[in-house]
Amino acid sequence: MLTKLNKIKIGFIPLILYIILALAYIAITVANIVPKNDMLVALGIMTVFAYLLEKIGKNIPVLKNLGGKVLVVTFLPAFLVYKHWLPESTVKVVSDFMNHNNFLMFFITLLVVGSIASMNRQTLVKATSRIIFILILCNVLSSLIGVSVGMLFGLSAWNTYFFIVAPIMAGGVGEGAMPLSIGYAATMAGMGQNAIFGKILPCVMLGSLVAVLLSGVLNKVGEKYPHLNGHGNLIDNEDEHLENLKGTEKPIDIEKTLVAGVVAITVYFVAVYVEHLLKIAFGFVIPSPVILLVSLMGAKMLGFIPKEIEEGGNSLYGFTVRGITPPLLFGVGVAQTDWLQLIEVFKSPATILTIIITVAAIVIIAFIAAVVLKMYPVDTAIAVSCCSGQGGTGALAILAAGNRMELMPFAQVAVRLGGAMTVTFAIFLMGLLS
Repeated sequence: MLTKLNKIKIGFIPLILYIILALAYIAITVANIVPKNDMLVALGIMTVFAYLLEKIGKNIPVLKNLGGKVLVVTFLPAFLVYKHWLPESTVKVVSDFMNHNNFLMFFITLLVVGSIASMNRQTLVKATSRIIFILILCNVLSSLIGVSVGMLFGLSAWNTYFFIVAPIMAGGVGEGAMPLSIGYAATMAGMGQNAIFGKILPCVMLGSLVAVLLSGVLNKVGEKYPHLNGHGNLIDNEDEHLENLKGTEKPIDIEKTLVAGVVAITVYFVAVYVEHLLKIAFGFVIPSPVILLVSLMGAKMLGFIPKEIEEGGNSLYGFTVRGITPPLLFGVGVAQTDWLQLIEVFKSPATILTIIITVAAIVIIAFIAAVVLKMYPVDTAIAVSCCSGQGGTGALAILAAGNRMELMPFAQVAVRLGGAMTVTFAIFLMGLLS
């Protein structure tokens, strides 16, 4: 009996072990003895909910084909928090952990280091240059399409671009909506930064949700039409000896994995320090995630990453995706997804349609451009669509919905580079027109 039960798994956790974990969580919650600021408790709670919600999402008809597991793991907790249906102690310990420990950056750093280290150098060079070109193309054309659609539905070109289209492609909240609102406030008279931020944030959130849904659709397109599907590759490269992170089924070398983890931490340290030096020396800030991404890609392109770290990066990637992604998505839903702000945008049908068509335009343009450039269109469109996500949080959800976590480095290029281009241009244009 026990053997049969243990064959049933919630995520990767045997059912018996999961039941014991869930009962222990219920016990400490009912007894009101949930420790505060406890990392193990936070991770345990996130594990209890995340893998159960993921399993539910995988089995909901229709929705399961649209990234259902990601939608359920991320947005259902946000709704439960809004309705106060999650225990207060659960919300507090998970929120404190997510907001005070930079867990999302930890995840992205491990994933970026693991994926870039494992990637074939020639593939990285070819794919990155093409992704940047497609990203610029998408930014220009989808902006024109979005503004045209907004005007068609009775919105002004000014309001459509600056308060709907630009925020969608600005690279998220902290490095997108926030600097946009600050730049707009410095240019516009009579509207404060908080009011502007509150106006554009719902558009960012809905744009990210639409991108998640479209990523799920693209994944199904790839399954139906194999010639469009790179299975995590952007281009077909005969020299792809490491199979672009598909080697996670190989035996894991613990020491090499740990070394790759230390490399990730080291590069992040260096990136934080370089960010500080640039701020002091030149008075401007290049965010440490951007420095980390550029330095890693540069090192890989120049052949500075040893083979041992490449192999360790491969297993580090596998551990990060399988062990951290679902709990992190649940934490994002609880601590960083405001249900009220998300539904605020639904009050305006014109805004909803403009957001949907703008994000769809990004996906379609990237898909077509990939065909022309001899890239895999499904994978390329998923990676580029991350520019319309909610920053690192959105990229995580979009890639997870499309089962393309291998593409995180390119998603970060879309988020960071695409966001920086959009923010810079939008603030410049507003200043020019004001």
